[in-house]
Amino acid sequence: MAGQNLFFSKSDLAYAELRDRILFGTLPAGSRLAQYDLAESLNMSITPLREAIRRLSSEGLVTVDTHRDVRVSVMNSTEARQLFEVRLSLDPTAAELAARRRTDDDIATMQAAVDKLLPVTRQWGEEALTAHRAFHQAVYRASHNDVLIRLLDDLWDKSDRYRRLGLELPPGDEPRTRDLQEHHQLASLIVDGRAAEAAQLMRGHITHSLTAISALEDREGIPVT
Repeated sequence: MAGQNLFFSKSDLAYAELRDRILFGTLPAGSRLAQYDLAESLNMSITPLREAIRRLSSEGLVTVDTHRDVRVSVMNSTEARQLFEVRLSLDPTAAELAARRRTDDDIATMQAAVDKLLPVTRQWGEEALTAHRAFHQAVYRASHNDVLIRLLDDLWDKSDRYRRLGLELPPGDEPRTRDLQEHHQLASLIVDGRAAEAAQLMRGHITHSLTAISALEDREGIPVT
């Protein structure tokens, strides 16, 4: 912690800590943030915490009402679908670029990530989600496009809340097995430099993630369009 303070303000540290708690579900969607309690737990005054909250509000991760009551933003199918639509454009582009630009180090990182993959089910929980994220991160970082990497880092951060929600879906072997197989196929295509095929497979892979969105829409009573 002392080393971190050389580089980050207390506001930065509060922002990073709260953002992690929200994305990992430690602070559940819809829950109220007890600001003074949080400030005390983070060993800081209320001022840097409020600065962090303003940043989180600008990202849509918290909502602040007229009485300065702060809550973790609820999850909804509209945001989930919007995240999906953007990823459907960016992830295939990243896979295509990765197949063209991957280095030996990128390949080693990707293959190490593949070796740790697990079916994303309640049985494996957070371990599977972490491995799943690490694989996709290895893919898009191999694109060597800094703008694309920053955009996808943010998109994947926000999408992770919905992936955790997806663990609540009824277990089914076929979709989970298919996802796992596609990860292995995708790595092979990128390593072999087959850019167009990698992009096509990634597009199909992302499209399959509509399952969680459809479940949310069913829960909210939104008709399928």
